[in-house]
Amino acid sequence: MILEVSSIILAMAPPAGEGQSTAPIFVQLFPIFIVFILFYVALIRPQQKKAKEHAEMMKQIKPGDKILTSGGLLAVVVSVKDRSVSIRSGDSKLEVLKSAISEILEKSNSTTEA
Repeated sequence: MILEVSSIILAMAPPAGEGQSTAPIFVQLFPIFIVFILFYVALIRPQQKKAKEHAEMMKQIKPGDKILTSGGLLAVVVSVKDRSVSIRSGDSKLEVLKSAISEILEKSNSTTEA
């Protein structure tokens, strides 16, 4: 995609006349590298950081925590498994994937001593 755009941009440049030389390729591709770096800094890096924080949060979930699921369900964690969590909301007991947990609202007061 980027190469197609760069080809179109370079094709629009006037041809070099006699006695004129074209700029080196690294000078012509410099704006494309700048755009890639801006995309990385503005879009890719923040998403990676958010995913890392979410994975760290998933490791810290323990029974008794109050959570919010991505579906908007407020619940209390009953038990934690490898990929899923059993929760209680009102009179219902459900099992959801850890990836469906969007936020830990309140940590439980119990501490686990090893």
